[in-house]
Amino acid sequence: MRYSGLRVIAEGLRGNRGWKPVWREPDPKPEYDMVIIGGGGHGLSTAYYLARNHGIQNIAVLEKGYLGGGNVGRNTTIVRANYFLPGNQEFYSHSLKLWEGLEAELNYNVMHSQRGLINLFHSDGQRDAFVRRGNAMITQGDDAELLDRDGVRALLPYLDFDNTRFPVYGGLLHRRGGTARHDAVAWGYARGADQRGVDLIQNCEVTGIDISAGRVTGVQTTRGAIRARKVGIVVAGRSSQVAAMAGLRLPIESHILQAFVTEGLKPVIDHVISFGMGHFYISQSDKGGLVFGGDLDFYASYAARGNLPMVEHVMEAGMTLMPMIGRAKVLRSWGGIMDMSPDGSPIIDRTPIDGLYIDCGWNYGGFKAVPASGWCMAHLMATDHPHEVARRFRLDRFATGHLLDEEGTGSQHNLH
Repeated sequence: MRYSGLRVIAEGLRGNRGWKPVWREPDPKPEYDMVIIGGGGHGLSTAYYLARNHGIQNIAVLEKGYLGGGNVGRNTTIVRANYFLPGNQEFYSHSLKLWEGLEAELNYNVMHSQRGLINLFHSDGQRDAFVRRGNAMITQGDDAELLDRDGVRALLPYLDFDNTRFPVYGGLLHRRGGTARHDAVAWGYARGADQRGVDLIQNCEVTGIDISAGRVTGVQTTRGAIRARKVGIVVAGRSSQVAAMAGLRLPIESHILQAFVTEGLKPVIDHVISFGMGHFYISQSDKGGLVFGGDLDFYASYAARGNLPMVEHVMEAGMTLMPMIGRAKVLRSWGGIMDMSPDGSPIIDRTPIDGLYIDCGWNYGGFKAVPASGWCMAHLMATDHPHEVARRFRLDRFATGHLLDEEGTGSQHNLH
């Protein structure tokens, strides 16, 4: 099924009775060439690119709940490529390029909006840091513009520029940054993978990983045993639990990150705004709701909900940055289970078990990485060699000390 404006109008006139399911609901087969554990954005994109780029069709994606029910549907939808360190730079630059062609690639409206991202700075030291970051972004081939106070005021006149604690000195503008519709991204990749023969199996929880003579042979699930030559673990905050089924201990902690959305409002925020001193970020959705979030809840948890002190902290940061937000009614909040690595950067690598691969440690960068994560994980699983833009995301870097610490805050999970 192809989508177009004319099709939407025609279906609206006849009561939307002509739409059909966009992917199959197959029963699991006894054996596949490859099994992807996890039906979120990264797992679905991995399956899609395995089929599209490498011609592998005998693939199953196993999801314990429903497709897109995890972190890909529990985030603040920000897409950007404003990273500083080599390793992260080229990866997220590659991801942004994939985002820019994603709707044409999938023939699916993922509502990618390059409205621009502004990182505010509030001190001379922060300005110097963002000058370095901006120059690194430009060197990488991405865009960056340094704005002074008046430049920020011209774009964001509603901020509290003279806040006593955190006066706005200026900002770093990344015009190609923006947002995308998170659930549409999952649905688009799911439909694309299904069209290429991938079996998307929902309500199928993996309960064990079968290993023989140091090599993976398949998985045990709530819908029976499934044999496979290769298995990819792509389960975000559940990475440590699933890897433990294979006897692996990952350098991952799981923490909760809360997000919030207000009632629908008339257009007021044209950009994505990041408030560095308060660790607060906000944008406005196409439905008019203000979507915002802040810090982790700072304690390990597998519960997809947060605590009230962090709610208070996020609201306080929002009021500090833009007092007008106090008039908006918060409709709901949610929590995503974040897989936090010690250096704040991801892992895409083979494990010590032949045929078993891991994609995890996305911290705050998971949603924006969906296209490139799938592209690189598919390349790794198909060829057994890391993709060039993900070659530094090695699992053994935590043993060697060759870290990708973007924030420079040290090897402590919850500081990233």
